[in-house]
Amino acid sequence: MPADNKFVLSIEGLTVSFDGFKAVNDLSLYVDENEIRVIIGPNGAGKTTVLDLICGRTKADAGSIVFKDKELTKMKENQIVQAGVGRFFQNPSVYEELTVYENLELSYPRGRSVFGALFFRPDAELVERVEEVAETIFLADHLYDVAGELSHGQKQWLEIGMLLVQDPALMMLDEPVAGMSVTERRQTAELLHRIIQDRSVIVVEHDMNFVADIAHRVTVMHQGSVLSEGSMQHVQSDPRVKEVYLGH
Repeated sequence: MPADNKFVLSIEGLTVSFDGFKAVNDLSLYVDENEIRVIIGPNGAGKTTVLDLICGRTKADAGSIVFKDKELTKMKENQIVQAGVGRFFQNPSVYEELTVYENLELSYPRGRSVFGALFFRPDAELVERVEEVAETIFLADHLYDVAGELSHGQKQWLEIGMLLVQDPALMMLDEPVAGMSVTERRQTAELLHRIIQDRSVIVVEHDMNFVADIAHRVTVMHQGSVLSEGSMQHVQSDPRVKEVYLGH
């Protein structure tokens, strides 16, 4: 599939090796506006490495990553964030000694310059944005609770909120429902469907029930490459996927 301006993200021929091992091998992937794309695959398939490459944490050996007409492989991590790419990691990294409100406030963009950050003052726009995000992530009643007292699932939501408050055009979530209860997983699926009104989301996940609840399209990776891609029903019926992943 050729790169096209309609895609928020176009990855072509992406390759990276570690000590001679190709963790990602000639990968091509295209994500639409307002899409939830889920990447699945066995351990070691290269899923998290793809996210690392997109956000600039790992540099590619070959290939391109174009996000909204910007070539990310030539940019630094902070530039990629400023371009509108947000990343959620497997383990929550909220500020546990601060309140939910303070965590969200700290994540609010304060301008792109040093002086913008130095002279930033809270205003009605910030308060409105924090309250809006807190409602979206089911924490409106916990705004002034200390983050360390939240449940594991609520901390996961708070970290998603810390990305949301920055209003990224692309959010990447690495196993966002790990350790959550069934109810929290259902709420997280609802949360993701809410937030794609204004952005695209890439999710790396192992929970197939959750994947079925959220995915517009599923990409199955194996040995650093795309093995299968399409609807959940399509990849579940693919005999190659059954052999290397779902069947186990």
